Amino acid sequence: MANLMRLGAAKFLRGLTRASSPKELVKRSINTSSKPPQASHTPAATCDEPLPQQSNNWISWGFSEDDETLDRFGAHLTFFTSVSLCLILGGTILAYTPDPKLREWAQREGYLQLRYREENGLPLISRNYIDPSKIYIPSDEELGDTEIII
Repeated sequence: MANLMRLGAAKFLRGLTRASSPKELVKRSINTSSKPPQASHTPAATCDEPLPQQSNNWISWGFSEDDETLDRFGAHLTFFTSVSLCLILGGTILAYTPDPKLREWAQREGYLQLRYREENGLPLISRNYIDPSKIYIPSDEELGDTEIII
């Protein structure tokens, strides 16, 4: 198996060296029309510098104005983070957190107190739940003509 892998790697490397060696191709245009030739086509002089590869219709996401690959990577990373981590993971955490205002606990505690008072024969709500000496009640003279609605 290892020999097959080495053989495949050797063929791959040979293919890379062939592709990197420049081949000069001579190309000559042939005119097949019956009209007399007006101008001959001469190929433009070639330059040794490779042209930078940029797509024709690239619109930046705003993460890099110069490099298309870096721009797309930044956009994909930002969108993945915002959608997957913030929305999905954040929503899951909010859905599974315990009751922050203790509403369920208060209701459960109320049912326990109600059952205790019923079993022991106590009134459900005590008449003196708040000590009457702590409550300030104004006198009739202080109230005057104020209407009291009960």
